[in-house]
Amino acid sequence: MDYNLYVQNICQDAKEASRVVATLSTVKKNNLLLNIAFKLRDNIEFILDENEKDLQEARNNNLSKAFYDRLLLTKNRIEDMAQSIETIASLADPIGSVRDMKAQPSGIHVGKMRVPVGVVAVIFESRPNVTTDIAALCIKSGNSSILRGGKEALYSNTALYSLIQEVLKENDFPEGIVKMVEKTDRELVSPLLKMDQYIDMVIPRGGEGLIKMVSRESTIPVLKHDKGLCHLFIDKSAKEEMANQISHNSKVQRPGVCNAIETILIHKDYPNKSSLIDILLNSGVEIRGCLETQKISSEVKKVTDLDWDTEYLDLIVSVKIVENLDEAVTHIRRFSSGHSEAIVTSDYENSEKFLNTVDSAAVFVNASTRFHDGSEFGLGAEVGISTQKLHARGAMGIEGLTTEKYIVRGHGEIR
Repeated sequence: MDYNLYVQNICQDAKEASRVVATLSTVKKNNLLLNIAFKLRDNIEFILDENEKDLQEARNNNLSKAFYDRLLLTKNRIEDMAQSIETIASLADPIGSVRDMKAQPSGIHVGKMRVPVGVVAVIFESRPNVTTDIAALCIKSGNSSILRGGKEALYSNTALYSLIQEVLKENDFPEGIVKMVEKTDRELVSPLLKMDQYIDMVIPRGGEGLIKMVSRESTIPVLKHDKGLCHLFIDKSAKEEMANQISHNSKVQRPGVCNAIETILIHKDYPNKSSLIDILLNSGVEIRGCLETQKISSEVKKVTDLDWDTEYLDLIVSVKIVENLDEAVTHIRRFSSGHSEAIVTSDYENSEKFLNTVDSAAVFVNASTRFHDGSEFGLGAEVGISTQKLHARGAMGIEGLTTEKYIVRGHGEIR
C-alpha cells in the first residue's frame, strides 16, 4: 500500500472542501449540524452494535476499566452527543465578524475579520464521541476536518463517520468537509503529519505518548496538552462537606480523563483530614501519601518522588500535607502540566491569591476540575484542551478553530 498517496488523497479532498465550508452561511451550517444530530438519534441501534464490537475487543485484550469507560457508548451518551451538536448549532457564528475597524491618517480603514483556520487534523484515542464533536465544531467554524481515531474504536468511529457522510451527501455538500483516515496502520500517521501543504493545524487527543510523538514528527503547527496532571488544594478554612464532595468528584467520577485530579494538597491545619481520606478510601481510591498523610490511615501507601509527576488516569491519588498556600502553589508550579488546578477555601484573599499565582489553563475556586470541559464551559463541545499559551488555551471550542485576517477598505489611497 502506498501510504503517502492514500493520505495525500484524503488531504486533497479536505483542502478542496475547506474552500466550500468556509463560505457557507450560518443557516446552512446550522441545518447541516441539526441533520447530523437527527441522524445519530435515528441510528442509535446501529451505533451501539458497532460500538459493541470495539467493546468486545477491549474485553478480549483485558483493557483497563478507565479505558473501557472512555470507549463505551450508551443510549444516553449518544443522546448527549446529539445534544452537543445541537448546542454548537445554537452558538453565535464568529466567521465574518469584524472588529476594530479604524480610520488611519492615510484615509484607509483597517480592521480584523474572524476567519476559519482551514483544514484541521485531529489524531485521537479511545473516545468515539470525539468523532462527532470535532466534525461539528469544524463545520460551525467553517473548517474541514481530517479524523484519525485509534484502532480500539475503529468500528464505532467508522459508524459515526458513515452517518456524517450520509448527511453530507443528502445535502449535496462535498464529502471532504469531514474526512476520516479509515485504515489504522501506524505507518499512516507519519505521512499525515507531513502534509503541511494541505493541513493547517494538528490536534492530538490522547495519552502522553501520542502527544509527544505528534509534537516530535509534525511539520504542521500542533495544538496540544502534554498531560492532565491536575491538583486540588484543601485550605485550612475549607468546609468539610465541600472539600469531601469536590475531592471525590474530581478523582472518582471519571478517573480516566485528563481533568481528573492526580494530587491533593492539604493544609496542615485543615481539621477534617481523616474525613477526606476516608471518603476516598471507601470509594476504592488507592492513596499514596507523605509521612504525615500515612499517619492518618494505615491504608495510605508511601508516596514516591515519581508519583508527584504521574498522571494515573486511574483510582489512584497522591496526597501531601503542606504548611500553607505558598507551599501548595510551589508544589503545583513544579509538577503541574498546566491543565487544571483547584482550591477549596472559605478565605477570599487566599482564593484570589490562588487564582492570580497559579498559571494553568483553568483555575477553579470551590469547584471540581471535572468542569474543565468544552460542554460545561458553554462551548457545546471541545476540539481539545490546550495547555499552550499561543493561539488558544484551555478548552477549545469554535473560536479556537478560527484566526483573524486584516481587512482594509480604501477610496483609492496610495502610499
